[in-house]
Amino acid sequence: MALTLYYNTLFPQPYTPGPRAMPLTGIAELPLHDGKVPRWLAEYMRRLTEAFMEAIVALAGPERFVDLVADPLGFQAFNNAIGMDWDSSGSTTVTTAMIKEVAARRPDLGIIVAGGKGALARSVPDEINSYARQGLLDEQSTGQLLYVSRLSAKTDSVLLQDGYSLYHHTLIAVTAPGRLYWAVIQQGMNPATRMARRYHWKGGDRRPQTLEPHTGIIASRTEGSVQLDLTSRRSLEARNVILELVSDTPVGSLVSSIREALGAVRRCRSGTLSLDAWLIGNEGFRTGFTGNDVCRIARYYRPPSRPPRLEPVLRRIKQEQPETLEGLLLINGVGESVIRSLALVAELVHGVTVSHVDPAVVDPFRYAYIVGGKDGVPFPFRRDYAEKVILFLRDVAEEARLGENARRRVLARLEKLAKLLEPR
Repeated sequence: MALTLYYNTLFPQPYTPGPRAMPLTGIAELPLHDGKVPRWLAEYMRRLTEAFMEAIVALAGPERFVDLVADPLGFQAFNNAIGMDWDSSGSTTVTTAMIKEVAARRPDLGIIVAGGKGALARSVPDEINSYARQGLLDEQSTGQLLYVSRLSAKTDSVLLQDGYSLYHHTLIAVTAPGRLYWAVIQQGMNPATRMARRYHWKGGDRRPQTLEPHTGIIASRTEGSVQLDLTSRRSLEARNVILELVSDTPVGSLVSSIREALGAVRRCRSGTLSLDAWLIGNEGFRTGFTGNDVCRIARYYRPPSRPPRLEPVLRRIKQEQPETLEGLLLINGVGESVIRSLALVAELVHGVTVSHVDPAVVDPFRYAYIVGGKDGVPFPFRRDYAEKVILFLRDVAEEARLGENARRRVLARLEKLAKLLEPR
């Protein structure tokens, strides 16, 4: 058994997000899998999940567990450590369901979990309010988590348009008087390719932002598939232009600009008109743009089957006067078509850069397994290994509860074992 993974799962190196050139390499394929985990295996996964959560909380506190699942590499190690597939959509849905079940059974761990797959994803506001009624969340924390849930869901479906529709949304939080620590794990699917991708967020008391908010994204990376990524720093100027457009431009003029830009996209994609000739008479477009420039941009903007009814939404935005992109995003009616239309005007008319680079860059298969995998990779699930892991982690948790000196001895012993096994 890989004691190295015991240690790395308990205490992975924290991942600090920076510019989108993430220091993570490789790709991850998460195919959509049907079926269910066998009952006997689900019970082992639950017991392993509980043992890991108990040991982590005893050694380093519940915040460390949130760090673990918010880090895409840490989450993948945890998923593998409990015996789930490395490469399926269930590595998200099953693992978060196990965490939620254990958190509900063990309130002493100090962790709350809301959401899940399908209808459960839409139940997050009700669950958060239920935790508040139970006295587990104060008013400020309740409002913050409601905001986090809504903002993260809209960001990964509207600001980041990558061809995947969200169907799973889980919020994991640790609360204490005057303090909040949370992670969001959500997953989208692409029915055409039958693939999934997972999005990770982490935050605390401060309100989250939408500029490079992810701790990581796990997915099969395909160049040219992302329509737009307004969460990227490459899109920073475009974000500012979009806010200026909805604040300063009369609604009628903005609608006209959007229609002209969409017309350019249709002409380019259909090849029915010479764009060079068409652009000469349109002073609204940036000087120096050629037909080739427009065609290069147009390939990222799929024209809708029918023109979106933008004017009522734009008038609502004008009335509310959002000061931030987060405020704009959370206005009722602001969805994919509105943001995509505004991004098109920013890029085509105002000549600013919108990122179309896929931000998914994580490879989960570089992890060892402790107990095997559900589908037999790299070897079939071993019940005897699972029992040994559970006993080991329970011993760790019990010793860690004896006090600070005992906790330090446990950590030193784990680190020593991990270093001995690293060369293998």
